[in-house]
Amino acid sequence: MVPGQLKLSTTSRMEMIDITDEVEHIVQSESVSSGVIQLFNPHTTAGLTINEGADPDVCRDILKGLAHIVPRDLGYRHAEGNSAAHIMTLLTGGALTVLIENGKILLGTWQKIFFCEFDGPRARTVRWKIVADSR
Repeated sequence: MVPGQLKLSTTSRMEMIDITDEVEHIVQSESVSSGVIQLFNPHTTAGLTINEGADPDVCRDILKGLAHIVPRDLGYRHAEGNSAAHIMTLLTGGALTVLIENGKILLGTWQKIFFCEFDGPRARTVRWKIVADSR
């Protein structure tokens, strides 16, 4: 793992990849007790989100809902043909901040951190930075 980077390879045009364990590993390897980890996605056709991770049907439903809300062929003008992916990225967002408490990321019972691919398959990178509390 390159410091400050999490490398991903997506396998589908649209998919949600659970990166929670990788983020947790980063926090543990940095030995941070309290603070935040900031995640930044430098890609304009992919997003980051926190949502339910217990039932895989939730991710399937999210992707199906996004595809319904943002159809692939709506007469977009962007020459690359991936305008829908750019719009989906606006909806999910490109960055997250997650609290760290007692050396662990703070998520709700069912929550997981997801990288959302909307224009794959591709090689992707998520950048991260930890800001430790100064106590």
